[in-house]
Amino acid sequence: MNEEFFEDVVVEHLVDELGYEHLYGPSIERTDDRYRDIFLPDVLPAALARINPGLPRAAVQEAIEKLNNVEGGSLEQRNEVFNGYLQNGVEVRFFDGREDRDDIVYLLDYANPDNNDFHVVNQWTFVEYSEKRPDVIVFVNGMPLVLFELKSPSREETDASEAYLQLRNYMRHIPSLFVPNVFCVMSDMSETRVGTITADEDRYVAWKSADGDYSQTQSAKWDTMLDGMLRKDRLLDIVKNFICFNNNASASIKILAAYHQYFAVRKAVDRAREAVEGDGKIGVFWHTQGSGKSLSMVFFAHLLQEKLDSPTIVVITDRNDLDDQLFGQFSRCASFLRQTAVRADTRSHLKELLVGREANGIVFTTMQKFMDGNEPLCGRSNVVVMVDEAHRGQYGLTEKMDAEGNVSIGAARLVRKALPNASYIGFTGTPISTQDKSTREIFGDYIDVYDMTQAVEDNATRPVYYESRVVALELDPETLEALDSAYSEFAEDADEVTLAKSKRDLGGMDAIFGAPETINALCEDIIEHYESNRADILAGKALVVAYSRPIAMKIYERIMELRPEWSEKIGVVMTMGNQDPEEWFNVCGGATHKKEMERKFKDERDPLKIAIVVDMWLTGFDVPSLATMYVFKPMKGHNLMQAIARVNRVCKGKEGGLVVDYIGIARALKQAMRDYTNRDQRNYGDMDVAVTAHPRFLEKMDVCRDLLYGLNYESVIFTDRKTQLAEAISEGTDWLLEPGREEDSEEFLKQCQLMNQALSLCKSLVSEKDQHEAAYLSVLRVQVLRLTGRKSSSGTGMTYKEFNQRVSAILEQTVHAEGVIDLFEEDSVEISLFDEAFLEELSHMKQKNIAVESLKRLIKEQVRVYQKSSVVKAEKFSEMLQGTLNAYLNGMLTNAQVIEELVKMAKEMMQDRSEAEALGLSDEEMAFYDAITKPQAVKDFYDNDQLVAITRELADAMRSNATIDWQRKDNARAGMRRAIKRLLRKYKYPPEGADEAMETVMAQCELWADTKIYE
Repeated sequence: MNEEFFEDVVVEHLVDELGYEHLYGPSIERTDDRYRDIFLPDVLPAALARINPGLPRAAVQEAIEKLNNVEGGSLEQRNEVFNGYLQNGVEVRFFDGREDRDDIVYLLDYANPDNNDFHVVNQWTFVEYSEKRPDVIVFVNGMPLVLFELKSPSREETDASEAYLQLRNYMRHIPSLFVPNVFCVMSDMSETRVGTITADEDRYVAWKSADGDYSQTQSAKWDTMLDGMLRKDRLLDIVKNFICFNNNASASIKILAAYHQYFAVRKAVDRAREAVEGDGKIGVFWHTQGSGKSLSMVFFAHLLQEKLDSPTIVVITDRNDLDDQLFGQFSRCASFLRQTAVRADTRSHLKELLVGREANGIVFTTMQKFMDGNEPLCGRSNVVVMVDEAHRGQYGLTEKMDAEGNVSIGAARLVRKALPNASYIGFTGTPISTQDKSTREIFGDYIDVYDMTQAVEDNATRPVYYESRVVALELDPETLEALDSAYSEFAEDADEVTLAKSKRDLGGMDAIFGAPETINALCEDIIEHYESNRADILAGKALVVAYSRPIAMKIYERIMELRPEWSEKIGVVMTMGNQDPEEWFNVCGGATHKKEMERKFKDERDPLKIAIVVDMWLTGFDVPSLATMYVFKPMKGHNLMQAIARVNRVCKGKEGGLVVDYIGIARALKQAMRDYTNRDQRNYGDMDVAVTAHPRFLEKMDVCRDLLYGLNYESVIFTDRKTQLAEAISEGTDWLLEPGREEDSEEFLKQCQLMNQALSLCKSLVSEKDQHEAAYLSVLRVQVLRLTGRKSSSGTGMTYKEFNQRVSAILEQTVHAEGVIDLFEEDSVEISLFDEAFLEELSHMKQKNIAVESLKRLIKEQVRVYQKSSVVKAEKFSEMLQGTLNAYLNGMLTNAQVIEELVKMAKEMMQDRSEAEALGLSDEEMAFYDAITKPQAVKDFYDNDQLVAITRELADAMRSNATIDWQRKDNARAGMRRAIKRLLRKYKYPPEGADEAMETVMAQCELWADTKIYE
């Protein structure tokens, strides 16, 4: 069940189940003997001639020339050009015998999938800056479109994360092979994820459905991805319609649709085709906030243009800032959409944009434009209206009259009058209220639902948790009751009279919320909570949502009084008016202030950490590292859910987002969740950390305590003596490493990680004593992982930095005056197997289990080095290590004795190094020397000078004669063996009675060639 086995499984599935043709890389005759040909020889010209039967050979040849010489600077730029060729064809100019002609050579036949050539090729060697051999590549019409990097399902030390690092390594060493690449796959069989050449590791995601059914996603396996993405027609569809580039001033990001976007957009387009011919109701597209709704709208608009007869698309938002964000997204994807979206400035401009065309076009407008008149704007039926955030009560179709006799007409009715024959689709990140009949009346039923539970399960979003801090403001009960009463009437779907009343009631709160004592209590608590619990979470980014603009400024001013050194750390983002005080402008700046603040806030390294907002940045604003939101503003329903979703974006190391409530939104949160799916209500109906994360933390801490039963650490860790604390850490680590305690130790590592995850969300609720104990337990976990060379559940190895952070967490709480020290400073301690002083120190350690683990890990690492360089040493020391450890585990050796044996082994390794130096041989040559001299009889036939001479000649011969693929192709392998035998025969090697010596030498030569190819 190794990597080669998994490679064969993938190839077999693509051939037997999906109809691909298999080619073995080393057996393919290459047109370039330097292995620099990117395309399968002969396949590409034949395929292009077949797909473009009306074009002469000269046109096809010019297209191939362009493919071989894609212009552009970076790999990303060249890949974008090639992606355009795949989707739209290659523009060529050629002489047809009479004149020069312009035409397009198409690279793929999208209409007839079987008219394309699909090959799966394993072990395809490519040479550029170095020689590399990716595991599996899918070629379509001879072009390498999908690249797999596989890891062994049975080796603990490798996983999908290792595959990601290997892919990045390939992109540096053989970038030209990735110019045609559509996407990459990394898998260790248990975890399979896909991503593009610009994706970070956390943006490689699982494709969890083969047919659009989300019910079995938890059981999705490696073959789900193959069946879901690499079916011939599916792969072509993804290439053409679900890959785009998101271009901005600083970078070009390649986007691959996630599985939920692909299937939902496909359903939406099918519904659109029916609706245009029918009642105009396409439906509602509900994908929870943070799951890529804006990009889904881009994919929908792109595919709609192909499946309908040149539709005009009208995109409606109900706020200018939402219009800016969505318009920006469409503008960045203009090349994919093959047209540039335009924005209507006024109602008359909107009419001009619609009437002035009969087809095509993407027009952005706000709902307000439809309320500025009631005459029809366009009567065409090939207009599709995409409404963003399609759940507002004002989208109603009916007229309403309030208690004072004022008549209001639903916005949806005005839109219908303006575009009477259009078809309508609504996009939303929050569910439609069960009482909201008008939204369904306008758009129809749900097209696709991708709920919060599914998004978190897929790691498309992170869960959001809630912490109440209302009590910190010390508001009296009457004030809280008045607030609650006003709050209950405050709603986006109320009539104008009710709204006016709630505004008056809430307006009366302004004096209370803006009172100096309230602002002071709020700011002091935010500072304390942030500094103690949230400043070190990811990049330390946080939003403070203020009740009003004046209060936003009061919060800013008071925080600056309390923390004058925070001038670069905190800022205000809000709309400005001409009547605002001049000092506000000194804080909020002019027109460029918002963009500059956005840039700084999105930059994890920028000192701006806290932004105070009122309405801005509460919708459509994505900062993955944002983990904390302090709420001091009444919100409810979809407005509340959209706001708190700012902290649900995925970021490496992010357990979830935390909403800290100072105004009493708990009831509104529960009310909003009533319209979510049943499983969302079950999983996230109560997000309060006091009833979720905190009990989980206490539970996991108790489990950790139980697993450490017998280690009496409680009496020694609560101390102000650092040496005593360091001793407790060593004793605890040694206890966990005791032979026979492996199961408990393994469970402790797991439960301690779960405890830490819960603690990151509820730290403010945890007592100082429990925080201290949790930090101690965490240090034990990290130390065990580091000593054993293991990885954490997040896939990252334990570093000195992480270890020191854990130790510091303890020391900060116990030794405030003396500051923080690093117990293991990376720069001051050289941990080396070949350092006699270090070995001496380990052999006399009091904590014998730590000494054993340290020696075992260092020797294992050296054996791994030998496995890549020396057949003889790898076999020798691997057997020695295994034999010693078996004797130790079986009770035949005490820990003192096993330390003695391991130190002897380390010294023998040191002696081998010294022997190479004495012989004047390099490490590489010494490996050949070991292979030649392995049989004892050899040294009886030759003197040492002869053996050194044989070694050097053999090493030189390998360097000059080894060819790429010699160890893969039988004929090349046989030729190399003959050459080696001829060389050795000159020295009458091997001597009589040492026949097995030749096989050892050949094994070393093969290992050497493998290592050189994969370096």
